[in-house]
Amino acid sequence: MKDFDKERELAGKLHAPSKVEDNPWLKVREAIKEFNDSKFWEDKKPFANLKKFFGHAAKDMTITPPFYCDRGDMISFGEHFYSNTGLTILDDNKVTIGNNVYFGPHVSIFCPNHPVSAEVRSTGLEYELPVTIGDDVWVGGNVTINPGVTIGNDTVIGSGSVVTHNIPSHVVAAGVPCKVIRPITAKDNDYWKQQLQEYIEDKKKFTEKQR
Repeated sequence: MKDFDKERELAGKLHAPSKVEDNPWLKVREAIKEFNDSKFWEDKKPFANLKKFFGHAAKDMTITPPFYCDRGDMISFGEHFYSNTGLTILDDNKVTIGNNVYFGPHVSIFCPNHPVSAEVRSTGLEYELPVTIGDDVWVGGNVTINPGVTIGNDTVIGSGSVVTHNIPSHVVAAGVPCKVIRPITAKDNDYWKQQLQEYIEDKKKFTEKQR
């Protein structure tokens, strides 16, 4: 028998979340608690166990506890993902995160949404919308990403932003609500490549002095 409420959940339609079948809520809670309580900097087993619940988890990803998610199996993490402390993902629909994505502390991603009508909301029905984050994205601290949002590739989201609508690729965006401030240009890339080259040269000089 098909899961009526699960089908409506994935379609972004009103459904009863408590009636969605095959929800790994309890098991992932245990794994989350184990990870959050662990000496994660030396004991890698709790994180390895938590990663088993994710829809996709890259080998080189890093999450700094505490961490929270609703299910885990709806989240796909790309290669070389890093999150600072306090990441919260309410993954009642699909959350897709690309490669080379960095999160500052206390980033929140929300898929669940509730009806504006108090009468309908009081029935306990809700709806979920997917969230997609492209490759090479940097999300600053205390950013909230709301249901249904897509963030393009090579984009920076400034600290404290509330992302309520789609943000395109190759831009710096910030604010409440989050808006595009300016494009990321060749001048930006040239400047930071110059800083990288300076770092490489200074490190070489430092190493030579230590010999």
